[in-house]
Amino acid sequence: MNSSAVYFGRHAALAGLKQVASGKVRDIYELDGRHLLFVTSDRVSAFDVVMREGIAHKGRVLTAISTWWFEHTRDVIANHLVSTSIDDVPGLDGEWKDKLRGRIMVVRRAEPTTVEWVVRGYLAGSGFKEYKSRGSICGVALPPGLEQASRLPKPILTPTTKEEHHDLPLSPEEARERVGPAVFDPAHRAALALFARASEVLEAHGILLADTKFEFGLLEGRLILIDEALTPDSSRFWPRDQWKPGKNPPSYDKQILRDWLEAQPWNKEPPPPSIAPEILERTSAKYLEVCKKITGRLPEGVTL
Repeated sequence: MNSSAVYFGRHAALAGLKQVASGKVRDIYELDGRHLLFVTSDRVSAFDVVMREGIAHKGRVLTAISTWWFEHTRDVIANHLVSTSIDDVPGLDGEWKDKLRGRIMVVRRAEPTTVEWVVRGYLAGSGFKEYKSRGSICGVALPPGLEQASRLPKPILTPTTKEEHHDLPLSPEEARERVGPAVFDPAHRAALALFARASEVLEAHGILLADTKFEFGLLEGRLILIDEALTPDSSRFWPRDQWKPGKNPPSYDKQILRDWLEAQPWNKEPPPPSIAPEILERTSAKYLEVCKKITGRLPEGVTL
């Protein structure tokens, strides 16, 4: 398979496996009653709309980064990852193995919580907008006088609901009531501990972790980390040497694409505009850059 080809996925059947979900980026298949197969495509969304073009290598980047964090945070909290070896997926022929190499995770099947666990260490995005109007984020009061991109006095949990299109903010108290204290309390602790670990690791690589989203699930009554972890799709990464309070730093993610789309005559409803090839290439390069910074290597299956 050409290393620059884009893999869109969305196959109703894969080697006879039952597809149980298809999101904006990932397709999920049932392996057995206890395990699922996650396949990460190169699909990209912006403003809750999936683009017609994909970002080359994106799926492998997200898989490689998530895998790295899952392996390096097991002492903080257990997670669902079992294997990333294509040989552990039954029934695949050589062509399918080439297409999916570097894109798959075999995971333990857990029951996801009904909350997305967002942790913020800096003031950015929707959090900055809410702070300007209310002086708080998700009911968490913050000191006056903070600017865009200001470092918060300490990281805070700003949870949301899980909706098909637009997630709704929750106060920590509302999230606790929604999932119950037996889930909320360990999830709150784990989210902050994961954020602290990731911030320390990333700063050593010249990256600031502005905010990120974690997913947790229950496996035999035990809370574990699931889905993806600390990727450019679930996190806001900033170059440390370009950070300055009062201005929005560039991001190691699809910000290049979002900025380009903002400049187009588009109402942010389907269908999206066709993306200029140079924007696709620059976005792909940014994903690969942050993958190499974090993991020390290019993703499996990527040759440049």
